Amino acid sequence: MELPAPLRQAVDRVLERVPLPELKQAAKTLSDRYRAEVRDGRLHMAQDMAVRAYLATRLPATYAAVRASLDALNEVRLDFTPKTLLDVGAGPGTVLWATTDLWPDLEAAVLFEASAAARKIGEVLAADTITARTVWLAGDVTTDAADLTPADLVTCAYVLDEIVPASLPKMIDRLWQLAKDTLLIIEPGTPAGWQRILAVRAQLIAAGAHLLAPCPHESPCPLNPPDWCHFSRRVARSRLHRLAKDAEVPWEDEKFIYVAASRQPAAVHAARVIAPSRPGSGKVSLKLCGPDGKAGETLFTKRDGEEFRQARRLDWGDLLERNNT
Repeated sequence: MELPAPLRQAVDRVLERVPLPELKQAAKTLSDRYRAEVRDGRLHMAQDMAVRAYLATRLPATYAAVRASLDALNEVRLDFTPKTLLDVGAGPGTVLWATTDLWPDLEAAVLFEASAAARKIGEVLAADTITARTVWLAGDVTTDAADLTPADLVTCAYVLDEIVPASLPKMIDRLWQLAKDTLLIIEPGTPAGWQRILAVRAQLIAAGAHLLAPCPHESPCPLNPPDWCHFSRRVARSRLHRLAKDAEVPWEDEKFIYVAASRQPAAVHAARVIAPSRPGSGKVSLKLCGPDGKAGETLFTKRDGEEFRQARRLDWGDLLERNNT
């Protein structure tokens, strides 16, 4: 997956003439915080150079995870075409770009972000391309969300790992109140990120939400450590991305986990592929999480006819329209 051309061009303009040594150091600092999942209440992108490092090294991967999550909820709610967006912890507007790419008729967006540097660069990126009426608001999501206006779609991507754990239940409750239709939360696809999503999932179910994705059911998660639920998207690295990270491989795999919940039930309750497929000669094995709340490997062979042909085309994160668990 690659960034939309207008976004890629806007990023190139912002990063033009940025000294590479400074960008590399900022990228390392940012990467270390992401990898360590530091939850000290501090912003990952408080400074201008940190935002520029994000654009060079994290934006493509975050965009891919967000777009994949939006695609998944859209797949089970084809009738959902949001006109308004509230993105909490918006950074430089990654979710806005992914949302308008999927739903170009989005009319209005409120982007709530604590970092002045991220807001400033986000406004520059969106200035000549995003057609939705866009308002950037400053504030701390754990203390300043009371006056926010509800929206059709409320999103919160790669934010929970910056929040002190004790603040999360109240924050999630407020985000759900603000969601007129659907709430989407996305986190890094680590065991810790999965645990945060599980806590959010349980809280939303208790509040009466309908799960859209990735879960095809509202039963307890059938996976147990050391296994954990997550997904992956392969992302192309630009030349500057490789230079900033001293990387040789022209791509990277972004692992993520998400939960999409709605006030309306999903139209589709199909099994989801929750691991890479394992093809063989005349067969393919899929690890499926099914509407019955169970997860496990299912083998499809040529004798299964159309089911085998469908299963052979599926990959990690896809839906199998019939429950074969």
